[in-house]
Amino acid sequence: MKIFHLSHTDLDGYSCQLLMKEYFNDGFYFNANYGLEVKLNLKKIVQDIQEYKDDEILFFITDLNLTFQEAKDLDKEINDLNENGFNIKLQLLDHHATGQKSADAFNWYYLDTKRCATKIVYDYLNTTYNAFLDEKNSWIKPLVDAINAIDIWVDKEVKNFEFGKVLLRMVSQVREINNVLFPDLNRDFRIYLLKESAKYINEENGNIKLDNEIHFLKKNFLMQDGCDDTIDNLSAKYLVSCLDKLKEKLTVTYKGHKGLLTYTLGSISIPANAFLVANDDYDFFIDVSKKGNASFRADGKVDVSLIAQALANGGGHPNASGCKFEDFKESIDYNDIKTYIQSKLDSLK
Repeated sequence: MKIFHLSHTDLDGYSCQLLMKEYFNDGFYFNANYGLEVKLNLKKIVQDIQEYKDDEILFFITDLNLTFQEAKDLDKEINDLNENGFNIKLQLLDHHATGQKSADAFNWYYLDTKRCATKIVYDYLNTTYNAFLDEKNSWIKPLVDAINAIDIWVDKEVKNFEFGKVLLRMVSQVREINNVLFPDLNRDFRIYLLKESAKYINEENGNIKLDNEIHFLKKNFLMQDGCDDTIDNLSAKYLVSCLDKLKEKLTVTYKGHKGLLTYTLGSISIPANAFLVANDDYDFFIDVSKKGNASFRADGKVDVSLIAQALANGGGHPNASGCKFEDFKESIDYNDIKTYIQSKLDSLK
């Protein structure tokens, strides 16, 4: 069975994927916030599914309510594929009341406002697959209960609620690995933290102990050679190693100079400098935000203030500058961003 799983970008959404990964191991995982991200991800998943006509497919959506039009369009697309020889089971599990109209119209759209999505998924996997009934999985239910308490605000469950508060912040503050360039690593990082947190849940003052340990859990994940360092330096080293594996895909050029283009990386001073130092064949580094704000860094081989000025009336310093592209359009596809930026750079020749 091929698993395609789209979920939300918060504690509840990632925890649904933790459960799916614990049971199914392999699969294709996606995350989206509401609006454009949901539409673009649904479109991409439907396209990706079409490469697996000979496989049984479970298309799973969790912790996201679809608008009626989104649900209607998706229902038609999946039905059309199934009528053409595909074997796709579509299943949405959610708890947001705003999806009631869609839930009333489509049998694959399951809605229960009394449980968080993680608890719905936990119960679904147990009922459908007898997934987590072994003793080795005993850590899962306490974690699910804590997530449920904070997500639907069951503050009378004091222990679960207080532990859930720490989980909520922990997952929301994973910024060391970019979720656009490295979505799988970013997701794995959050899931690693969630699994590690389960070790503290039954301890006395477990919420406080976890709160104290989050910094060290992050460092353990990011540490590659066993050598301790500040979390900023560990993050930069980890990021450079990730960028190094993708640098051919991320390369742009300007008048014979090679540069690296990232999307939504943010706070690039340390990682950009680390990358340029480690890769002396690269002369500049650009990061673009979802709103079209661009940050440029260099190491003396090219004046990025001139590039920023020529591209969009920006400016700054020779090695650190910025600008804003007014005609920029947000996308979840990095290739769209690269095509846009490279065409801008080419226009300066």
